Amino acid sequence: MKKYAMFLAAAALLSTAALAQHADKERKEDAARHRAIAAAHENAARCLESAKSEDVCLKELQTACKGLAIGKYCGMKHSH
Repeated sequence: MKKYAMFLAAAALLSTAALAQHADKERKEDAARHRAIAAAHENAARCLESAKSEDVCLKELQTACKGLAIGKYCGMKHSH
């Protein structure tokens, strides 16, 4: 019985460590994704400040965000 309890405790520790590593990896990937989305939005802002049309800037934003965020506004929509 004592060996079984020790086995369960060891298994719990190992699984907790594995979950923490997995969660840490996901957090790093999520942070990188947010930075990529932010960079795409910064480029869209620069585009809008230039002489380019809003349609051109939106297409550039959509291209930059493909696979990063949901929706045609790269995961962000605001009122005008």
